[in-house]
Amino acid sequence: MFYSEYGKTGAMVSAVGFGGMQFDVSKTNEENAELLAYAFDKGINYFDTAPVYCDDRSEDIFGVAMKMMADKRDKFYVSTKGSPVAVDTADKAVELVEKSLKRMNLEKIDFYHVWCLRKMDHYNLAMKKGGQYEGLLRCKEQGLIDNIVVSSHLPGNQICDIMKKGEFEGVLLGVNILNFLYRWEGVQSAYSDGYGVVAMNPLAGGLIPKHEKEFAFLAGDGETPTETAIRFIVSCPEITIALMGFTTREHIDMACRIAEEARPFTMEDMERIQHSLSTNMNSLCTGCGYCRDGCPKNIHVPGYMQFYNNKPLFGKTDEQMIEQLKFELEWGILVEDTGRSGDCIECGQCEELCTQHLDIIRRLAEIAKMERAVK
Repeated sequence: MFYSEYGKTGAMVSAVGFGGMQFDVSKTNEENAELLAYAFDKGINYFDTAPVYCDDRSEDIFGVAMKMMADKRDKFYVSTKGSPVAVDTADKAVELVEKSLKRMNLEKIDFYHVWCLRKMDHYNLAMKKGGQYEGLLRCKEQGLIDNIVVSSHLPGNQICDIMKKGEFEGVLLGVNILNFLYRWEGVQSAYSDGYGVVAMNPLAGGLIPKHEKEFAFLAGDGETPTETAIRFIVSCPEITIALMGFTTREHIDMACRIAEEARPFTMEDMERIQHSLSTNMNSLCTGCGYCRDGCPKNIHVPGYMQFYNNKPLFGKTDEQMIEQLKFELEWGILVEDTGRSGDCIECGQCEELCTQHLDIIRRLAEIAKMERAVK
């Protein structure tokens, strides 16, 4: 296993992190806890969870594992989270930290995330006077937290804006081989400024392993698309940790093997991947972002086009697309407070800039009908 420093914290963390969001809930907490011990034996020393993962059992599973691994506590790092929407005062933030410590049988949390910033309003809520961040600073002073970090679903430029303020030690964000163009600006900025960068959803939320046939063009020599996607994140110097959810020991074995054998992706490799996405997804948006420049209605055109990819790539029905759109508007790439698809005035600027020559205007009109159906 390869290890690197998490930003400037001094913590040497494994290239693969254990994400506690994919436990088999049909199994007991004790059975699931054994996966963490197994992962540690394989070289993984960064373990991440959150209060509501796995039917709100993940922190309890961690608690069982922490008892099992108590004699090794100085050799691994534990991360959990709290949302500024759920804990909108400093006192509530402290209470949630104390609750997580009790559930996980810990005296301190190594990395605590201001969780799930989906729009800048959430960041402002966390940072307000008497808000979550103030409570976390209090916890840090008391030795309950070592490092305050942030988890974000914002686009790259907004991640840059937040990290430039120097309030956090690192950032957790969704980035993978399919969407890296959308968030790479934030990744590079955080890395160059000396912050830790943790990538969640390196397999696009399971999309790649579920559709390996469709993503066959991603595969490197002798690799499956899934293996290439893992290697892409693990080997990027800008990424400190590839955070993966594990359900079985076999999943852990594969991730650790790839991390140990990973050939680094060079800038030439990045360009090849971008070209491959463009060539093999010629009817799909590759997330380059050019179409957004100058939109008179400030519509998040790249986000809408990436959402639309679900239709030609996987043949989703209108009903399925509407359900997916609900998610994207609340949690995904369309959470920004910008113009909506129905605001399009058909000026054509986006189509002129599109490197894929997509029929963006027609697609926005189609999405607008779906958006009206979202409840």
